[in-house]
This record gives sequence, structure tokens and C-alpha cells, in this order.
Amino acid sequence: MSNGGNISVSVVVACRNEIKHIHGFLDSVLFQDLAGISCEVLIADGLSEDGTCEVLNRYQRHFPVIRVMENPGLIVSTGLNRAIRESAGDIVIRMDAHSEYAPDYIRKCLEVLKQTNAANVGGPVLTRAEGYLAQAIALAYHTGFACGGSTAHDPQFEGYVSSVTYGCWRKSTLERVGLFDERLCRSQDDELNRRIIAAGGKIYQSSKIISWYRPRPTLKRLFHQYLQYGFWKAIVTRKHRKLASWRHLIPAVSILAGAASFAGCAGAIIFSSSGCQRILQVACGVLAAGYLAASVGAAASVARRSGFRFFPVLPIVFATYHLSYGLGFLLGLTCNPLKLDGLFSLRKTLTAITR
Repeated sequence: MSNGGNISVSVVVACRNEIKHIHGFLDSVLFQDLAGISCEVLIADGLSEDGTCEVLNRYQRHFPVIRVMENPGLIVSTGLNRAIRESAGDIVIRMDAHSEYAPDYIRKCLEVLKQTNAANVGGPVLTRAEGYLAQAIALAYHTGFACGGSTAHDPQFEGYVSSVTYGCWRKSTLERVGLFDERLCRSQDDELNRRIIAAGGKIYQSSKIISWYRPRPTLKRLFHQYLQYGFWKAIVTRKHRKLASWRHLIPAVSILAGAASFAGCAGAIIFSSSGCQRILQVACGVLAAGYLAASVGAAASVARRSGFRFFPVLPIVFATYHLSYGLGFLLGLTCNPLKLDGLFSLRKTLTAITR
């Protein structure tokens, strides 16, 4: 890694308890091609308890470009904001310790930022997974059926988008529109991009900007992650009083439709209304059959491309994505986004379950 050059870049990172991934992340950052680029790496550690901080301090001693600081707020937005405030670069690039980066990642970010004159640029989310279940989760991650067809999950997409993974900004842009909302434990990047667009800026995704994300390796951790994603997406939606996309509603509406049909059947049985009972039973059956058919069809499509050994588990993975996100979104709709401080215990719970 070069420490001198004409372009000054600050890489900002917020991490907590990433001992399984921190070595790979740091090595990928240190092997960046930075000829002509001056770079510093500011890492805000959220009081890690698994040895992550010790690894960070060891790297800091050997590589002067790395600077480690504490993030007592524990969440991503507080860590990123502290790192940004202490950064010296003209360009700020966010990275995540759960990912690894191509050697030209920083250089490509700078090239795309200059070529497009966008306010924020980034690349798609590619995945690296080890183990049968983790690979199935990664395969589902790139399907429209599991994740709603988001452009961030499309490795080939090139163009303007409503939000982008991680991010690369001119520091002056962040100073103008404001930093990350520290009331948000998740979806703080989407919320920031909404403010950028509202201020007249554009967001650009380029397939040339390459990084690899490590998806959660178990269904339990995947459920916790997407429960939180759905919750904070609803909070952002309520803050801005506008949906980023109608696809975010589909899991929640499906859960409500299924619950309403089931409750109606139960009520019909209790009150001995056989006509209503038959109608509601048919409705439940149609909903269940339709979802199952779509899930099996999507699983078969993935299996044809990636191997039929994944076919049996993919419908379960799809259901985990949908159920957790939908429940989280419904939970978020019951909370007032302007009074998150009063919900600190809930916010703490929804943060703690992700790792």
C-alpha cells in the first residue's frame, strides 16, 4: 500500500466482533494498488469482545496507514461518523470488515466517481461462501425471488440507482448533506442516499467496482440479520414518508394475508360458519400453494445453474429471507421513527442479534 500521492483518500470502517473475517479484510485493503494515491484507513471498533481489537492494534503497529479508534456507540452509523469526522482525505470510501476487496477497488471507485460525476458510487455485492448451507444462502442472495430484484445483487448492472453498497463520496458531499443518521442501526446507507438524491445528487453502480461479501452461514443468523434489515427499512420509510420500492412491502403484506386467512378460518370454526370456513380454507390453500410453487420454481432455476444438490434446501432459505424481513418490517411499522431514543432497549436488542 502506497502512503503518498496526489489524490487523498480516507477509507472508513465500522466493525464489531469480526475475528473470523478481519484478517482477510485487512489484507485485501493493504494490497490495494494505490500508485499516485495517498490513503489512510480509519477503523472504528465497537468494543469487540472476540479478539478483533487485538488484531486491529497489531496491524496498526506494523502499518502506519491504519488508525484504530473506539466506537462506544457500538453501531455502524456512530462508528462511520467518528471515522469520517477524523478523516483527512478529500475522498471518503466506506468499507465493511465482513467483505474482501479486489486490488483495484479503491482505484476503480475513484475512476467511476470522476467519470460519472455522481455524488456516490459503488459496486454490486458479490459473495464468497464456504460450506453447503452458506453457499445456498449466497445463491439465494443473488435471486430476485429472495431479495426482490435489487440492482445491488446483480453483478452485471451498470447505471444510476437509488442506493449502492458501501459508498465512495467526495468529503464535501458528506459535509453538505450530513453524515449517517446515528438513530439508525441498519439502513443508514439507504437513508443517506435518499438525502443525497433529494439534494440533487446521483448514485451510480459500476460492475467494475468489485468486492466479495461473506453471507451468514446459518439460517438462524440469516433470520436475525433480515429481521433487523426489515425493521430498520421500515423506520427509514417512516422517516421519509415514502417507500424506496414497493418490493419492500411484499413480504409483510404476504405475512398479513396469511395471518388474516388463518385467523378467519379459526373464527369461522369457533362461530360454526361453514360457508366462511370453506372460503377461507380455499384462500389459505391458494396462498400456500402459490408461494410453494414460486419457491420451488425459483429453487429449480438456481439448481439448474449451480447444482441440484442445493435444490432441497433453497425453499427453506427463501422462506427464511421472506419471513424474517416481513416480520421485521411489520415490527418497524409499529415504532415511531422520530422517538428511537425512547426505544433504546428495543434498538439494542435488534443490534445485538446480528453477530
